[in-house]
Amino acid sequence: MRPGRSAAVVGVLCCNRSLDGRAAQAVASRFVAPIAEHAGATVLLVPAIPDAIDVVTISRLLDGLLLTGSCSNLEPLRYGGASLPEGQETDVRRDEVALRLASAMIEAGKPVFGICRGLQELNVLFGGTLSSDVGKHGHYRFDAPCSADALFDHHHNVDIIGTGPLSNALGRSRRQVNSVHQQGIERLGAGLSVEAIAPDDGLIEAVWALPCGAPVVGVQWHPEWDARTNAGSRAFFRLFGDAAATAAMR
Repeated sequence: MRPGRSAAVVGVLCCNRSLDGRAAQAVASRFVAPIAEHAGATVLLVPAIPDAIDVVTISRLLDGLLLTGSCSNLEPLRYGGASLPEGQETDVRRDEVALRLASAMIEAGKPVFGICRGLQELNVLFGGTLSSDVGKHGHYRFDAPCSADALFDHHHNVDIIGTGPLSNALGRSRRQVNSVHQQGIERLGAGLSVEAIAPDDGLIEAVWALPCGAPVVGVQWHPEWDARTNAGSRAFFRLFGDAAATAAMR
């Protein structure tokens, strides 16, 4: 661990939102709390404003990065995709910061974990593509207006099938996860391995890689929602905390 450091420091990426008509940086507190409770790390919020941060400097300060879920989707120009269906939001400044900072962190040998949009950002970073054609089997729901409790109470099965950190922690098994998203992986990015799939339609639900000595892990579901009650969700954050702690020791 570097001198003067008592815990790993991880970045949590914000989104660009409008609060009472004012431009703001925002991240749901539910992404932050499990890091303190289960990852044992200190959190710094990273603004999704490209001109406000130098990604190389930030990558040196952080021991890990969490790419959060969001109401917005990646701009299709990032992966050569078709225009998004009407009503789906984008956040092009978040796209820019997420892809550049995640790349710098990975090159520095530091862990990057992603949840929902974060999984999709990692797939695009590795050269993959996304599709908005999800939900044929009724698994994937993002209805508005709808209460958060109703959204995150929507569950379906996933099969843990890989050989990466999640599979090692959870075992090769079938589990139930929540599901709230409008996009999903279409073509897997080069260098990523599949950790979980939805058995009904084969949608990729989790990926991993070890490109530069630290794990890259992404899940399509939302472990932050039920980390206090779900052992598998807690395992996700413990894996993140362990990887960040390892990076902090270097």
